Amino acid sequence: MVTQINHFINGKEVSGGTERSFPVFNPATGEQTGRVVAANGAVVADAVSAASKAAQGWADTTPLRRARVLNRFLRILEDRASQLADVIVSEHGKVHSDALGEVQRGMEVVEFATAAPQLLKGELTENVGTRVDSYSTRQPLGVVAGITPFNFPVMVPMWMFPVALACGNAFILKPSERAPSASLIMAEWLKEAGLPDGVFNVVQGDKEAVDALLHHPDISAISFVGSTPIAQTIYSTAANTGKRCQALGGAKNHMIVMPDADMDQAVDALMGAAYGSAGERCMAISVAVPVGEGTADKLISALEPKVRGLRIGPGTDRETEMGPLVTKQHLEKVRSYIDAGVAEGAKLLVDGRKFRMQGYENGFFVGGSLFDHVKPNMKIYKEEIFGPVLSVVRAPDYATAARMINEHEFGNGTAIFTRDGDAAREFAHQIKVGMVGINVPIPVPMAFHSFGGWKASIFGDHHMHGPEGVRFNTRMKTVTSRWPTGIRAGAEFVMPTMS
Repeated sequence: MVTQINHFINGKEVSGGTERSFPVFNPATGEQTGRVVAANGAVVADAVSAASKAAQGWADTTPLRRARVLNRFLRILEDRASQLADVIVSEHGKVHSDALGEVQRGMEVVEFATAAPQLLKGELTENVGTRVDSYSTRQPLGVVAGITPFNFPVMVPMWMFPVALACGNAFILKPSERAPSASLIMAEWLKEAGLPDGVFNVVQGDKEAVDALLHHPDISAISFVGSTPIAQTIYSTAANTGKRCQALGGAKNHMIVMPDADMDQAVDALMGAAYGSAGERCMAISVAVPVGEGTADKLISALEPKVRGLRIGPGTDRETEMGPLVTKQHLEKVRSYIDAGVAEGAKLLVDGRKFRMQGYENGFFVGGSLFDHVKPNMKIYKEEIFGPVLSVVRAPDYATAARMINEHEFGNGTAIFTRDGDAAREFAHQIKVGMVGINVPIPVPMAFHSFGGWKASIFGDHHMHGPEGVRFNTRMKTVTSRWPTGIRAGAEFVMPTMS
């Protein structure tokens, strides 16, 4: 049965919009399971209107009461995390344990946001002048919106809306049309937790909905996670329409393997970081850079059999290590990158194009692929593949490896595996990348820090969640005050009269 997936506006599901809709598939079987309706400008306007009407009341709600709503939402998430993970598996395709991990990382941001009373405290200076005090406050922006990708239909929205709500804003979510159902579940659970109607809304759709959000005059800020070309366009459009914007783009994350590294640890780290979630992560390691030919040979000899032995299957199988890609179109795109790598002369050691899943022949499966002798001028090195394809680029020394990373267009995440503290410190200090791991392959910051890259991986001044998320979702106000000296004439015991 094909389910219709609607919008959520002013506390209830609504089905209005264009006559256009998008199919939603189960990536493991290739079967259409849903149909998501596409919002037009009128639907977006309805959502903004509902959010605008609710925003002032929510802003006037004390931070403590806002935190209590988020606390109740957190308790619901803890009790029903597996239910949300099942929906991620059915529409994205990642394995259930990975989906549960996604929910957990989202919950950590909700947990951070429940500290709203502490996060929103201002500063006070007494006597900046004689009998003059100065203090600052952080106040909400009003109505803010988030545009999120298919690969993390729960975690990435939770990078955005818990902090926005804690700060007193109303929020409009435009999720990916490829994995839209989790957004409605979260909306219902927020309502159950006591969030007033209109404070959180969901509009489904594609570019038409995005453009309507970008150009609506009552939206103060836009958050976006996706590909770099779109991030750049969204940032430019938001700036031209007077909106604050944080737009996270693409990535090409390198992992340097030094000669002194624990090779077993490095290989296990690469397997999870390159092939987990079928490589559909902005923090996936897609380039391994072994330093020295001996290191490279050891790495390849250990990696190749593990890549061939990946347990691939539907996410519902708890023994599966890697599930399918999200759509048939994305499957063909990843295969085309493997074709390009072969054509450009890289050595394809493991060819994922040949993989077929028995019993799931119509699913969007591709096997793990491993390239050796990849060069920096090759397409598979320069561009983000967003699939289970690992490129090994051999470097003669550490300086060459670090220079490759610093010269790359993207600067999202990177890692080094080494036992040498001096090399690790030098790497952390000098590398031009926003998130760095030392013997940690996927250095995603915890919720009380902030997430974001450098260079073409981000557009805008603020990273997401953590302290940067609070700054993005509020504007500062500074008050300087002086009160006239009071009349202290002592107590009077006669009937007061007007004079």
